[in-house]
Formats: sequence, C-alpha cells, structure tokens
Amino acid sequence: MPAPHRVVIAAFPGVELLDVTGPAEVFSVASRLTGGAGSTGAAYQVRVATADGGPLTTSSGVRLLADLRLDEVRGPLDTLLVAGAIEPLGDGSAVVPVVDRQVVDWVRRSAPRAGRVGSICAGAHLLAAAGLLDGRPATTHWLTADRLAADHPQVRVDPDPIFVRDGRVWTCAGVTSGLDMTLAMVAEDHGQQLALATARAMVMYVKRPGGQSQFSVPLSVREAEDDRIDGLRRWIAEHLTDDLSAEALAARLHLSVRHFSRLFRERTARTPAAYVESARLEAARRLLEETGLGLPEVAAESGLGSVETLHRVFRRRLGTTPAEYRRRF
Repeated sequence: MPAPHRVVIAAFPGVELLDVTGPAEVFSVASRLTGGAGSTGAAYQVRVATADGGPLTTSSGVRLLADLRLDEVRGPLDTLLVAGAIEPLGDGSAVVPVVDRQVVDWVRRSAPRAGRVGSICAGAHLLAAAGLLDGRPATTHWLTADRLAADHPQVRVDPDPIFVRDGRVWTCAGVTSGLDMTLAMVAEDHGQQLALATARAMVMYVKRPGGQSQFSVPLSVREAEDDRIDGLRRWIAEHLTDDLSAEALAARLHLSVRHFSRLFRERTARTPAAYVESARLEAARRLLEETGLGLPEVAAESGLGSVETLHRVFRRRLGTTPAEYRRRF
C-alpha cells in the first residue's frame, strides 16, 4: 500500500479558519473515498503546524489546535500549504494582509524539501515574502492583489483566476478557492475520478465556472447609490464586443473624455482601458477553459478582436500563450 501524501499546513494567530480547514477537509474526504481511515491507508496525511505548536485563535474566534511546531516538521513533504489572514486598516474601509515573519522564515527554509508549495487566499503574501513567487504568475484575494503587486513587483500578479499553478508553486484567490485548488491537487495526485467523487461528496464544483473576476473586476470597488460608473461596469461585462474605448464610454455617460477618465479611475483605481482589457481577458480565459472554440473565435467573442491581440494580452498579462493556457487549465 503506498504511503499517504504528507501535507503540512502552516498557520498563525488570526488566520482565516477556512484557509486551514477547507483544504484539510478536501484531502480528508479524498482519503475516506479511497478507503483510508486516519493515517493508515489514507491518500493523505494532513498536519497543521504553528510556530509554538499550541492552540491559536483564528479570525472567526474559533480556536484551532495544532499538531506540531514548525521546527518539528521533519523530512520531505509532498505538499506545503500556507494559510492567510487579512485585517482591517484604519476605519475599516480597507484591509491589509497579515505577514507572519516566523512562518515566512520557516517556509523559506522548508520549501526546497517540498514537492509542491501552495498558498490559500492572502497566504500568497507570505510566499512572496519568502521569495517563492519571484518571476512567477500568482493570484490572491482580489482585496489584496494590488498590495501584492506593489510590495512585490517581481511577482506577476493576476487578480482574476480562482487559482494559478506555475510548476510546483500554486496560489489561489479568496478563502473558498482553497477548496478548488486542493481539489485540483487531488486530481493531479490520484486522477480526475477521485477529484470528481470528492467534489460530489462535498457538493461543490469539480471545476468552478468562471474566475475570480466575477468578484474582483465588477465588485472590487464599493457600490455607491445612483453611481453611473457602477452601472457602466455591469454594462461593459455584457457588451465586451462593442466599442469600449474611453471616447465611446464617455459618450454613453454624456461626459467629456477627460472628466469620464478621471471619474472612472477614482471609482475603480484603473484606467478605462485597463479595466476593459481585464474584463475581455477574463472572458477569453473562460472560453479557453470551457469551450473548444478556435483562437479566432475566442478573440472575437471576448472582444479582443484578433488572434494577434489575444496573444499579446496573454503574454503581457499572464506570461503565457492562449494555447499553453488552454493546455494547463
């Protein structure tokens, strides 16, 4: 009987509870479905490790018991996961990721002996601080994606995907996306049938439709009553093949281009062109993931227009080609 995959989840005070328990549950269900119980015959052996090995209070107030201290983790690991946490800044209108230095230092030392390294939600900030995301594409919760890009300009941050895999390094978006990412790990380790059975048992998608942009692009700014920009953003999502130039969008709101561009940037922290490109890129990604359309059709239906533009945007924003993206995802 093969040995179970060793999984260690690094946690710290204030961590998001589901960042830890979500992946642990996916691995546990997969183990139960393969007939394993506990550590005997299980597909996975999951351990939670903290700096002092003691109980910690999570962001929800629920206390979590650790299995061991970080410095007690010995030998090779199949999967090393880093949970995350965010906390309000100032008046609560913004949040910042929590970067626990003890976990960062341990991850930096331990990652070389792990076959696979991943982060859940804002845990990407800890991987970045450990230098593991340099030169790689990565994602995190849309609330802190801009902060990740600003703090670590060498990381190719993309706030749209549910999760991103680059070789042995995985990152994922908001809290529940840790389940999606872990399910993909189960598929890699034991095949799609077990991943499908696990998803069915947990009443979840084996592959969630769409990307994080359904949360990050349309909803990354706070709604304001009777705000024309909010209405325009919803309209853009439904009219990606229309003329979405700043001039056309300004005319739709009966504003000058200069006034419109300033107002749009104030509300979204993006230029109109950057926002439109993000929305079109997400549409192209969905078409590549979920349909068999050729690249010309993908370019046309997403609003990017030509295969040349499709390639250019994918290389600039994702560091890959449309064909390679389809092959991976």
